[in-house]
Amino acid sequence: MADFFDQLNDILFLDIETASLTEKFEELPERIQDEWLKKERLIQSPDHLHDPGALYFDRAGIHAEFGQVVCVGVGYFQWKKKDKKLAFRSKCYSHEDERELLLEFKALLEKKKWILCAHNGKEFDFPYLCRRMLINGVALPEPLQISGKKPWEVRHLDTMELWKFGDYKHYTRLELLASVFGIPSSKDDLDGSQVNTTFHLDKDVEKIKKYCLRDVEVTARVYMAMHPQSDDLEIEIIHLYDSKKDHKD
Repeated sequence: MADFFDQLNDILFLDIETASLTEKFEELPERIQDEWLKKERLIQSPDHLHDPGALYFDRAGIHAEFGQVVCVGVGYFQWKKKDKKLAFRSKCYSHEDERELLLEFKALLEKKKWILCAHNGKEFDFPYLCRRMLINGVALPEPLQISGKKPWEVRHLDTMELWKFGDYKHYTRLELLASVFGIPSSKDDLDGSQVNTTFHLDKDVEKIKKYCLRDVEVTARVYMAMHPQSDDLEIEIIHLYDSKKDHKD
């Protein structure tokens, strides 16, 4: 058990929320508009053809070339050995300027030798962050720099991949895992499909941040459920909503 908690302290759980780069398709630079129309032809159903640009608002946010990072939620455990209690501390990084947001997150990643963990992180969160960093002229921090590394040198965990146990299922929702493990939902008043509207039309970043932090907590709880240690293990949740507060290991 001691080894498990020693490693647990080094895991940074994270979740990102993304939105389309602009509110309206017409606001994109002309070259990017042309590229989106090519992408749109690939992702729309042949049986349900749309007007050019019609899918942009609903679909662009999941593509790093046409989207942006709205916020990054992070969390980590601290083991209180004397009390046999885990504290889970989390906070959310956000900024009006995406580049500044990514620089703040990069600074966190460079504070220690983190192991990164996200749900579907290997296919979405990690590559999305890498692409947006490079587009914004931000050098990749070591935990996200996988080029030239051997597979066992990459410190990335993915709760969706862990749940596969070697099978070839394509996708398992975080909400499904939360349901089967009896973990409270993060989707009470917002879900991923509503983030773009909440960001661009409602201008409610705080609502998105709170949703993002709940997803981070659910991911961490799912990870713990996959590594059962003790039925009476208490977890203290500490949310820091202000990203300007210092992160302490």
